[in-house]
Amino acid sequence: MSELITTRHGRVLQLTLHRPAARNALNNALLAELATALDAAAADNHIAVCVIDGGERGFAAGADLNEMAQNDLPATLNDIRPQLWARINAFNKPLIAAVNGYALGAGCELALLCDVVIAGDNARFGLPEITLGIMPGAGGTQRLIRCVGKSLASKMILTGESISAVQAREAGLVSDVCPAALTVEYALQLAAKMARHAPLALQAAKQALRQSQEVPLHAGLVQERQLFTLLAATDDRQEGIAAFLEKRTPDFKGR
Repeated sequence: MSELITTRHGRVLQLTLHRPAARNALNNALLAELATALDAAAADNHIAVCVIDGGERGFAAGADLNEMAQNDLPATLNDIRPQLWARINAFNKPLIAAVNGYALGAGCELALLCDVVIAGDNARFGLPEITLGIMPGAGGTQRLIRCVGKSLASKMILTGESISAVQAREAGLVSDVCPAALTVEYALQLAAKMARHAPLALQAAKQALRQSQEVPLHAGLVQERQLFTLLAATDDRQEGIAAFLEKRTPDFKGR
């Protein structure tokens, strides 16, 4: 039985984590379903943006500890999990997380991987792995510090303490906080707004934003200009400028 519910909303694909009995714990099977769904969405020209949510009660409480407990050192070294995370991270279109309730451990790491995070006012974000004698292993140490800064990231990771949705917004982890009952609706509205724009421009802008966290400023500026220049060859760029000058809504085709 699938533990990932997919719903189409025009050019937006909603992916709902659905392991309620396990509080949406991210086992390898669910991560594989998520990676496969995003691979398919990346290849589908009719999908422009994806939204990941965990329903109204909670986003994801972490990795599946029952599964993790079975892995000794050789099994951990050979675990397919890093490859699954890499596939999710490689998604080339805007990815929005709609977070209600707990986003802990791997759930927090999944939110950090997304481009935009919308949080319900009941959301909490944390990386409590240290309390289990381990540490984050799916990007938590690297993405959180780039997102919220050294001091808060170190405090969260070294104590295991979580932060509220409002604290997460103030720190830059979250863009918006809304009533929990409206989190998914708000995220879908934001996704629909993005999806109206030129698909190739969305992908290029996402690529440039990602690079800003991985390369020095000079190299990032060079790549930004390269992507900007490549967009000059697209039909959508011509359509966008023409529509602006003619005071009409552009009709982007993704080419």
